[in-house]
Amino acid sequence: MNMRCKILILMLVLSSATPMKTIAAPRHGATLRQIAAIDLPGPVGKRFDYLTVDVEDGYVLSAHLGAGLLYVIDIKTNKVIDTIYGLPGVEGVEYVPIFKKIYTSDWYENKIGVIDLTQREVIKKLPTGAKPDESTYAASFHKLYVSNERGKSETVVDVTTDRVVATLHFNSETGMPQYDSVAKRVYVNLQDQNILAEIDPTTDSVVGRYPVGRCKGNHGMALDVEHRRAFLSCEGNDTMTVFDLEKHEPIAYLPMASGADVIKFDDVLSRIYVACSSGAISVFKEDDPTHFRKVEDFPVEPKVHSLAIDPTTHRVYTPEEQEDGRPVARMIVYEPVTKD
Repeated sequence: MNMRCKILILMLVLSSATPMKTIAAPRHGATLRQIAAIDLPGPVGKRFDYLTVDVEDGYVLSAHLGAGLLYVIDIKTNKVIDTIYGLPGVEGVEYVPIFKKIYTSDWYENKIGVIDLTQREVIKKLPTGAKPDESTYAASFHKLYVSNERGKSETVVDVTTDRVVATLHFNSETGMPQYDSVAKRVYVNLQDQNILAEIDPTTDSVVGRYPVGRCKGNHGMALDVEHRRAFLSCEGNDTMTVFDLEKHEPIAYLPMASGADVIKFDDVLSRIYVACSSGAISVFKEDDPTHFRKVEDFPVEPKVHSLAIDPTTHRVYTPEEQEDGRPVARMIVYEPVTKD
């Protein structure tokens, strides 16, 4: 048999064989490089939402909204060590270390799930307004603040008793809330009105409402408490807005990739990351409290709209529901590239 025949036979064998699974090449950019991909046990192609890092125990806690699941991922081994069920439409995730409890915002039943992390099971459900979204923990007051996006309200929970102690109503859908540990205030985005509201946790009353300038649809928020700055992801006009918390006014506007959602701040690297569902993480640098610049739109899969930062390693975690158009359920881990 001549060489040409051998090659033709080999090509026929290969074409009839089961195709091999394509593994995407790790991503690398000016600010991030991929170091791991963790397959998750839930159904593929379903939407993810918020995630957070439990530094004390070394866990990533990730909400799989479309599956009603919460994953507990070991940071050291990059393995899922548990899956918590019974969280329909889980969106927000907040961890309260002092009580070893996780609080989830469960959209499909308009409830807050209370999870005992030591048992890794739901121990209680609390009522909320329509579409509970993200939350923030005011540690000095032992209170959890949950934004009910479509309910146009904020549910306040006493985490020592797991009781709803107040509900604040607004004439706007509510976006991301954040606790300012320096001023002892809670800030919440009023995204229909392009307003940042300030709440006094002592009385659970609104003590200020501040326009956010050219920012339209201020949904996501992160804080630089040391320098008195709020970073707002404005999904209505794809703008990252820097807001001065002392002067109560915006001081900078920078363009983002489209579909912006979750925004996080790394206070050691002075970086702001914004997850954008168009297929990018927009990365910004705080050179000092008055100077900010965009570094890059780091490419990721479409429909990626949430992320979390490990404050110890500065790694960035973001869940994917697709890869190259194929449905997946996967957590991607990025390490910072610091020459930016």
